[in-house]
Formats: sequence, C-alpha cells, structure tokens
Amino acid sequence: MAIKSRKHAPTRFNQHIGAALAVMLLPVAAQAADPAGQSAPAAQQTLNEIKVVGSKENDFKAEKASSPKYTEELINTPQTIVVIKKELIEQQGALTLTDALRNTPGVGTFFLGENGNTNTGDAVYMRGFDSSGSIYVDGVRDVGSISRDVFNIEQIDVLKGPAGTDSGRGSPTGSINLVSKTASMENKFNSLLTAGSGKQKRATADWNRVLDSDTGTALRLNLMTQDSGDPARDEVTNKRWAFAPTVTFGIGKPTRITASYLHVDQNNVPDGGVPTIGLPGYSAPDTATTANPVVRTFLTSAARVDPKNFYGSTADYNKVKADMGTLRIDHDFLPNVQIQNTTRYGKTKQDYLLTAFMGNTANLKTPDAADPSSWTLARSLRTVKDQENTILTNQTVVSAQFDTGVLKHSVVAGAEFTSEKQTNYSYVAASLGTLPAANLYRPNPHDPVTGHNPVRSGAYAQGEVNTQSAYVFDTVKFGDKWLFNGGVRFDHFNSTYDAVTLQTAVATGQVQKLPVGTPIPVHITLNDAFANGKISAMYKPTPDSSVYALLATSKAPPGTSFVLSTGASSAQNPNYDAQETITKEIGTKWDFLKQKLSLSAAVYQTTVKNEVEQDPVDLIYYQTGKKRVEGIEIGVVGEVMPNWLVSAGYTRMNTKVESGKVVTASGINNLSYTPKQSFTSWTSYTLPFGLKIGGGARYVGEMLRGTDGAVGTPVRVDAYWVFDAMATYTVNKNLDLQLNAYNLADKTYVAAINKSGFRYTPGQPRSFSLTANIKF
Repeated sequence: MAIKSRKHAPTRFNQHIGAALAVMLLPVAAQAADPAGQSAPAAQQTLNEIKVVGSKENDFKAEKASSPKYTEELINTPQTIVVIKKELIEQQGALTLTDALRNTPGVGTFFLGENGNTNTGDAVYMRGFDSSGSIYVDGVRDVGSISRDVFNIEQIDVLKGPAGTDSGRGSPTGSINLVSKTASMENKFNSLLTAGSGKQKRATADWNRVLDSDTGTALRLNLMTQDSGDPARDEVTNKRWAFAPTVTFGIGKPTRITASYLHVDQNNVPDGGVPTIGLPGYSAPDTATTANPVVRTFLTSAARVDPKNFYGSTADYNKVKADMGTLRIDHDFLPNVQIQNTTRYGKTKQDYLLTAFMGNTANLKTPDAADPSSWTLARSLRTVKDQENTILTNQTVVSAQFDTGVLKHSVVAGAEFTSEKQTNYSYVAASLGTLPAANLYRPNPHDPVTGHNPVRSGAYAQGEVNTQSAYVFDTVKFGDKWLFNGGVRFDHFNSTYDAVTLQTAVATGQVQKLPVGTPIPVHITLNDAFANGKISAMYKPTPDSSVYALLATSKAPPGTSFVLSTGASSAQNPNYDAQETITKEIGTKWDFLKQKLSLSAAVYQTTVKNEVEQDPVDLIYYQTGKKRVEGIEIGVVGEVMPNWLVSAGYTRMNTKVESGKVVTASGINNLSYTPKQSFTSWTSYTLPFGLKIGGGARYVGEMLRGTDGAVGTPVRVDAYWVFDAMATYTVNKNLDLQLNAYNLADKTYVAAINKSGFRYTPGQPRSFSLTANIKF
C-alpha cells in the first residue's frame, strides 16, 4: 500500500529518505506497540516483511502517446510512433520544433520555399509529403507560419503513417502533436539561461506552485525571451518572447479542470537564403536563343558565395503574434469510464517582408567575365505576407474499458466541431520599395530601400473550413496474446473561399474588357463528407513484445489548405474527389532490460492517389495521378544501463510516381525533398562525480529538389553527416552548467533548397552554447 502526502507529491529524494526512516524507526515502532515490555521472546517474534518500492522515470523512453485516442502503451500500439521527451530536447539544447524533430529519421524542413517566399514556419516533410498542415498542440490543429518554440513543451509525439482516422483531413503520412506543460502538485522553479555563438541570448523560466493541496489546485507559469542571431548567417535574427500560464483544479480528483493560455511574439529578420552558384551541379542559368545566343559557360566553374552573405535588406521583417486559450475538463465517471472535453480559440497574425532573388539570366549580371567582383544579382522580389489564422474548436472524447465474455474492450468515441479561417492580403508592388542590385560576392544588406510605404492593393483571399466529426475506436484483447484494433471516423467538411483579384493588362492585340486594377470577386464553396478507417491485428510473443499488421486510410478534400479554385489543373477544384491515401504497415516492438529499453522496427507502404494530372493526348485533366512510398524504419530508445541513455533511429525510403508526371528537376522518378536514407542518434552517460557527457550523429541522404523549369541550378543536394556533443556538470543541487557543441567537424552542407534551385539555406556551422540550469 502506498501512502501519499496530500500536500506535496513525493519526490525521489523524499522516497529515499522515507525508506531510510522506515528502517531506522522499526525498533521504535515495535516498542510503541508493546509499552509494557511484554513482548514474546526473540525466537518467537516475527516481523512483517516491509518492501519499499521506488520507480524511476525513464528520461528518454515514453510509455504512451499523450492522446486519449491511444489507450494502450506504445509497445501495444500498432503504429510507428516516436515520442521525443523533454529531457532529450534539453540535453541537445533544442529550441524549436524543427530542432527537436531531428530526433526522428527522415523528418525535417528540407524545402526552402518558392515564388520568392521563404518558409518562416515549420515546413515539415515526413515520409515523402509535406506535413506542415498536420501539426497539433494538445490534439488541436495549429495552423500558421510560425516557428514553434519548445519552452512550454513536455513531449512531442510524431505519429507516422495514417492520420486520417485520428485527426481527419491532413497529411497522408502522419502528424505531429506537441504536448504542453501542465501544473502539478509540487512547488518547484527552473530557469535556463543560455548564451552562445551567433550572439545567442535566451532565458526561460518554469514556475509551478501548489495553491491549495486539499482541492488539488496548482498554477504553472512558463516564460521565454530570446534575442539571437544565427551562427550560419549574417543579419538574420531570431527575437521572440512568450508566456504560458496554466492553472488546474482538482488534481488527483475525479474532476479536473485546466485553463491555459499561450502568447508568442516574434520580431525576426527572415532568411531568404544564398545563391546556389558554385554548388555541385550548378551551371549557367542561360538558354541559348536567337535573341540571346550566348551561354555563359564560365559560370559553371564560378566560386561559391560566402554562406554567411545576406542578400536581403536589414529592413526586412517577420512579425508574428500568436494567442491560444484552452479550457480542458477531465472527469472520471468510474475507474473504467473517462471523459475529456477541450475548447480552444487560437489566433495567429503574421506580417512579413522579404527581399528575395532569382538568379536567372535576366537577374544575374556578369559585365566582366574575368572579374567576378563586378557580377551583380538583382533583388527584385520584394515578397510580402499579411496573413491571419483563427481556429475555434470543441472536442469531446469518451474512453471506457469493459469485458464481454472472454474479450476485453478499450473503447474510445468522440466528436469534434471546428471552425478555421485564413485571410491573406495583397499589396501594391510599387509600395514595397526597391533596392539596387547586390554585388554577388559582397552584398550590402544596408543599401537604402527606395519608396518603401506598404499599401494594401484591395486584393485578398479568405478561406474558411468548418468540420463536424465523429469517431469510434475499439481495442479488443483476446487472452494474453492477441489484440485487435479497429476505428472509423466520419467528417462533414464545409469549405468557403472568397477572394478579390485585380484585372491585369492583357497581351498585345487582345481586347482589354476591364480596366487594369478592376476588382474581380470570387466565391467558391464545397460541401463534402468522407470517412476514414483503420484496422490492425497484434500478436504478443511475450508480455514485453508485439508483432502487428496495420491497414489505414486518410483523405484530403479540395479546400484543405483554405484555397478553392475553378482551374482545371488545380487539385483544389471542388469538382474533384478527395486525395486518398492507403497505408499498410507490418512491425514489431520489443522492450528489454525490465522495460527500460525499447526496440521497434516496421516496413510500410503508402499509396496516394486521385492526384490531378493532364492527359498528354487530349490535354484534359484527370485524377489519375498516383504516388507511392515504401520504406523501413528502425528505432531504439531508453536506458541501456544505469545512467546510460540512448535514442536512435534509421529509415530507408523508396519513393516513386506510379502514374503522372515526374516531380523532380533531375528527371529521376522519385519524390522531392525526401532523403532515401536517414539516421539519427543521441546518447548520454552520467558519471559518478556529477558530470554527464553526451553526443550524437545525424545522417541525411541525398535529396532531389522539385522542378519548375529553372535552368542550370542544382537538381539535388549532397548527403551529409553532422556530429554534436554535450557536457553537463552539476555544481550543486541548485545549479547545472551545460555546454553544447554543434557540427563538431564544421561540415558545410545544404539544409534546405527552393523549388527552382536558385536559393538554399546553409547548414549550421560549428557553434557552441552554454546554459545555466537554475532550479529550486
């Protein structure tokens, strides 16, 4: 029997002290029970056995995913799920979601952006497809071009494969759920103060306070401020601050109410990348024509630019304000019947201006072929984004466990009602100002901007998506060896798209029916309903192992990304059917060393169909496109031995366009921005005298970029290895010092590249950070 204090949750220190006191007080307790000294002779005395049991949480290995839709432990969940815990994130000094996702292989922000834009948020690719629209915070979709900070994150659940039955519309290959920190019955304070390369300055605070132990009321407040540069880039800044209070009533009670709020404010200088000139595969961006017969072959051997060069303007900005208010109610009707209701309103506003470039024939000038110092690059793509995203949702999920004869059921049923809206405003191009061309090898970001006075043009686009959903899952246990899981989800999807475009000048010789600048309204709607399902069977050779097979579907109807179109070539045309995905997965999971170390392996096949393609004969568009991803993924996480932790993963993917046009610039029939092989690892060991050392290696295989007709730019980026290290020393019980070193070999690599191949983001060079962890 365990006895817990009503005022303070037991800590590991208290558990050890309690055990010692229990042993020391045994003689006193015996004397108190027999005050008259009439005890039986020693030979006849029998003392009851006392067992003191303490459990230590595994810092790397999670037991379950956070969503109530997943009732079983990970070893009994028939799907590839990678849980990245706070301890691993902190050891690596990861600050953003993008940083943390390096702990799962094949997932990353490999795509820079197109049409002059740079992806300022978490543009995540997973198993061959863009998963940026399938990012969730505590089970609620989080849309917006924001780089998500991890200061208020307890763990990150990366659910690979089918996501449609769990979440409705979304990526064909998975979703990412960020789990926020919540209040607990413990008074504690923790602060991280960090300084490092690239003028890094950052501070966070995590304060938890028990307000009323009798009612189980506690408050938690997380704060963050950062004002940093970028060790890889000149002029780029990452400046933000945030706060996240949460209060919970009824901790440890049948009814628990949690109210939380998150505010994030960013004011950054965005990174438009650097020219790919000089990279492997680069050649002259010229096409010989009658009017311009000269191809500048000397550019093929031109030197690389300094990867720190900044080709934008110091007047560029990326301002983001995000607010999220959440109310969650949990109630236990019975020990085996629970209900959870979540209500959230969120709003994200982004105001963004980037001076981008396109190094084509017209923009890349070489007045003296023998003098590279005379070469210039036009900075003519002044790109703006004025976007607002809002969401209002209410979600209810009921969980119940019961038996029907020899079958044990874990049933989850729920309903979701969500309204999402995205609004984008356009600007008069001339009002954004102009910059002189930049010297290719010595750009000046301080060049004056002429005529900068942003004015909205009157053109805008607003998309609204309203969804009503219902789902049910059942995990059936048959004896100790078999588990069967089935689930189905129904979504009613209503999308509205309202936009105003401005009439442009028609081609010479055609009739200008409307004056240039005339507003042209657009109104498109779509009402649709669709269903997704999944089914799996699992066999358990031992209590700590499982082998499973899974079949699941996912759908993404037109309008998923807040855009509808009447264009025949657009997948967002409401006349088209939803994009459909079928995923098959066979895998196995094993726990070793008394469940401290977990090994998982899976082979999978994902087929995406109903993509819009043009028939080469009749030139009509049909939904005949099909893509396929086949792969294997292996992972290991947990404690190898006392004080030795490890997290590692490997994946190999074969991708192919089964039907439709090739999507890579190289002409190879694979998917773009998808490394064929990826590996990630991290390990740490705590020495007896308070020093913890750790390190890891990451490998990203060769990647192919997309195609848009650009000439002479690299069609692929090379594979690369990166090695990181960490050392933490415990000064005393209130202070740890941690040193992180990144890219120890100072490897030069391409972290992301845009679709045309004119621009790329350099990888982080060798850099360092020092963190003081203050705790009370």
